[in-house]
Amino acid sequence: MNSISRILAPALALALAACGGPADAPAAPPPLAGARIGGPFVLTDGQGRVVRDTDFAGKWRIMYFGYTYCPDVCPVDVQNIAAGVKAFEDESPERGAKVVPVFVTVDPERDTPAVVGKFVSAFHPRMVGLTGSAQAIADAARAYGVTYAKQQSPGATEYLMDHSRTAILMDPQGRPVALLPQDEGGPAVAAELAKWVR
Repeated sequence: MNSISRILAPALALALAACGGPADAPAAPPPLAGARIGGPFVLTDGQGRVVRDTDFAGKWRIMYFGYTYCPDVCPVDVQNIAAGVKAFEDESPERGAKVVPVFVTVDPERDTPAVVGKFVSAFHPRMVGLTGSAQAIADAARAYGVTYAKQQSPGATEYLMDHSRTAILMDPQGRPVALLPQDEGGPAVAAELAKWVR
């Protein structure tokens, strides 16, 4: 070993040790760690069964609030969430099986259990659709930081729901982890799930 090699060898070894792969690096804290998002709810699923937040204990869940009569963004967002979960399941079946996509309506007036049940079944076999009384929906939305309002023109019989547009990944203990990029497509959702779901 020449003199230059003797000088550089310790520095090179130290540099290589510092360049461990992702498995060696400490996990970064989740973006939503400590955020006051989530909480108890009592709602109704597509089969008319009572569903509580505690029913998801031990599962990762994606919480998305929207409504089935939405003319544009909700169906696309839900499709992207479902595609992301499916891609993640294909890549990692064991971890993918731990993720439950949940759709909560902000339009309980029209979104009956049968309506939300039919809506979610078109996207993913394990997606859960939830509705409830106006008060139960308001309470759940408030817990998850979701805002919404009915928009109806004077004299019109139909109306739209103006609502915030977020997909929130919750961990098995019901703690918020990250916002999912459902507006960027299924692959982006799958990549974010792969980052956090263990």
